[in-house]
Amino acid sequence: MVDKVLHELTRSSTPTSAMMARWVRENNVVVLSTRTYQRFRALTSSQGGPVRKANLGELAIQEAMHEIALSDPDTVGVFLFEDHKIARASFMLPDNCRKISTRAWLQFLEAKGLIASATQVERAAVAHGRKFSNLRFPG
Repeated sequence: MVDKVLHELTRSSTPTSAMMARWVRENNVVVLSTRTYQRFRALTSSQGGPVRKANLGELAIQEAMHEIALSDPDTVGVFLFEDHKIARASFMLPDNCRKISTRAWLQFLEAKGLIASATQVERAAVAHGRKFSNLRFPG
């Protein structure tokens, strides 16, 4: 997980943000540090409050993917997205990185027998306020 994305997921005090923070902590998820997030924090601190900058999460993800490609080309980076705008976003993906919708990832996990039902997970997420992209990709 990328530091700026974790920040975006947990910055507001909601039941979902608390669950996400707990899940990351309890599962020892590796959080990749980025210059993008470090700069955001420095600006927020120097200006005495949050800095509104669009697309910083995406920029931090790109930074992390390029770092993986340069430092560990045998590692595969997976970029999960839910937002249809991200699905259509064009940016250079290194050869060892993949961009995949959350729905497609859940279907992959189900096909591998790692979860019982992608549909059940999606329904539970929607019931808890998550919004999945309506885009469907050929399997």
